[in-house]
Amino acid sequence: MTNTLNDQSTVVTEQTQNLTSITVAHGDGIGPEIMKACLKILKAAGARIRIEEIEIGEKVYLNGNSSGIGNDAWNSLRKTKVFLKAPITTPQGGGFKSLNVTTRKVLGLYANIRPCVSYHPYIHTKHPIMDVVIVRENEEDLYAGIEHQQTDEVIQCLKLISKPGTEKIIRYAFEYARAYGRKKVTCFTKDNIMKMTDGLFHKTFNQIGEEYPDLEKEHWIVDIGAARLAETPEAFDVIVMPNLYGDILSDVAAQITGSVGLAGSANIGDGFAMFEAIHGSAPGIAGLNTANPSGLILAAVQMLVHIKQSDVAERIHNAWLRTIEDGIHTADIYKETISRKKVGTQEFADAVVDRLGSFPLKFATVSYANGDKHFDIQLSPTHEAVKELVGVDIFLHHKDRNPEHLAEILKGLESGGMELKMITNRGTKVWPNGFPETFCTDHWRCRFTRDSQQGVSYQVVIDLLQKVHHCKLAVIKTENLYLMDGKPAFTAAQGQ
Repeated sequence: MTNTLNDQSTVVTEQTQNLTSITVAHGDGIGPEIMKACLKILKAAGARIRIEEIEIGEKVYLNGNSSGIGNDAWNSLRKTKVFLKAPITTPQGGGFKSLNVTTRKVLGLYANIRPCVSYHPYIHTKHPIMDVVIVRENEEDLYAGIEHQQTDEVIQCLKLISKPGTEKIIRYAFEYARAYGRKKVTCFTKDNIMKMTDGLFHKTFNQIGEEYPDLEKEHWIVDIGAARLAETPEAFDVIVMPNLYGDILSDVAAQITGSVGLAGSANIGDGFAMFEAIHGSAPGIAGLNTANPSGLILAAVQMLVHIKQSDVAERIHNAWLRTIEDGIHTADIYKETISRKKVGTQEFADAVVDRLGSFPLKFATVSYANGDKHFDIQLSPTHEAVKELVGVDIFLHHKDRNPEHLAEILKGLESGGMELKMITNRGTKVWPNGFPETFCTDHWRCRFTRDSQQGVSYQVVIDLLQKVHHCKLAVIKTENLYLMDGKPAFTAAQGQ
């Protein structure tokens, strides 16, 4: 279905004005309500857009499409390259994949930009001068969604961090900070534990940061960084993070501004962009006309800037600020001591429409005169390391919880000079010299290497696996152990 939005004072038609086609999904739960409110404002403000509506989400999932999106919807997205999306519901269980993650990954939307701003004193917050932009990596990390049940007791989720993916998001964060007059870029990781994956993110941040001497740089371990963000958000400016941390902390940051319902986000890639509120579909309040449409409205403002309609974006954003100043608030931000009137979803949209052309009296007037910033992110060439196979980790499903018993079986399975050097359980060394207090499951990692520095062949690994199989041990998977440019490309065990 295609619609054209017309301002009452200026009729916008395909014959008189160039229209930008966008794809719109009304979503699930509160999605249709907040999208209706958002489109009402876009129409009244004179947005020069042509809408292609698609159906995605819960209904599509339950009709047997495990991805939640059909070919017609993909075709629309690939044609318009601009997506305004209301929140959707992913059914629990049943192997359904997150459509948000799928869309971001398939369309290459690697950068998730989430401004989190306090609107003191009109919206209650303990952090009146908060103005933080979270730049979240959008395609990798645990959100790769690669999971396996490996034993009766243990399930695995793979955390994938790539050099190109890391470099793209970190360069984007620095370019964003420079382009929008920000002073500092902060990186959050957990590389004290995940030394290789998060370590790559931190190392890349340090390397790229040297190219931006005009910007302040800092790094925090994510747990204490999150605590500081919650306590003193005014100490931060732009924060760049891997996917999972960014997802969690952008919601935290939005909530401490006053409400998660206020925050919109832009998902940016090379040629594609998606705009959405950061909150979920909230089915518990669906149909009650109480949801705050502000997150989607502000996401639509970001979209208008992206499609070079800054004039319309300014009109809407300033009218929205004036509405907030005038105390016209939905239930989530309404406070008797601050607000003047509690309104529903559609009434809030009407209040914004009534103020189109007005400007805030206390907040700074918003200007998008410089338009959107499109960054040409150039990646460094990848160094091709010299790889040498030096061993193998064999993961076993074994019900006997005594590692000594398993070691007795494995110690006699020498192959090509490789010997059993270590057994771990859930990453903790339990053989040799393990502690009896360490709780063990049915999931074991058995590391075989050579005493000499000489590498091994794949055939040696295959021969070893055959011996393990002949002992009727259940192999879950193997991970080959490499030296990369002479350095171990694998970690030691906890306790090793």
